[in-house]
Amino acid sequence: MTQPISVQLYTVRDALSADLPGTLQRIADIGYTNVEAFGFVDNADELAAALRDAGLAAPSGHARLLDAGEQDLERIFHASVTAGLGTLIDPHIDEARWTTREDVEAIARELSALAPRAADHGLVLGYHNHAFEFSNRIDGVSAYEVFADALSDDVVLELDTYWVTVGGDDPVAIIGKYGDKIEFLHVKDGDGSHDDDKQVAVGNGIMPIREILAAAPDALHVVELDGHEGDVFQAVADSYTFLEGARA
Repeated sequence: MTQPISVQLYTVRDALSADLPGTLQRIADIGYTNVEAFGFVDNADELAAALRDAGLAAPSGHARLLDAGEQDLERIFHASVTAGLGTLIDPHIDEARWTTREDVEAIARELSALAPRAADHGLVLGYHNHAFEFSNRIDGVSAYEVFADALSDDVVLELDTYWVTVGGDDPVAIIGKYGDKIEFLHVKDGDGSHDDDKQVAVGNGIMPIREILAAAPDALHVVELDGHEGDVFQAVADSYTFLEGARA
């Protein structure tokens, strides 16, 4: 059965910082039942209560793990459990580390080493890409593929399909290569440039959304706009409507 559609809360970050409960209720009113959390470590209790009140769940969330010290890691794990996460995803590892095979494989080892500790808290770890992991090439393949091939089996992938395209690769082919290891997809659309504000509602840009969805039907599909020139809630609603139709 196809999973419910999720939305990365970073999309509505301005509204969220002004009114957490009201913003989550607006998301729920559109029809979403899942969200992806970010910046939740310091307000996990408040987020958990607001999610409950809105009838939402946060099966996944973003927090930078490899940059965190030992104490912060424990805080992140505890906050993740409090917010109800099942999968904790590192959303960004410094671009400077993605240029050599040695560095990239070291990233994979570091993240893999954290997976058993996360599992002690009932959490699965994942990684979310940007464009540079694909535009950086090592021995003829993307740095992302070097990374993914070196990861342990217990770390999952959240493939940001838009940034794959911006980075010069084919998201459908990447999904085909890594299969079930890709448990989450960031589904976003736009003009294919690095300009966040050129991102649009899913279905209104250049991305082959239907082919992407068909390639990973069992992944959790997460709507995200890093930026938008119009009403972001309208874009979030239009994305939901499009995906509901495309997945029917």
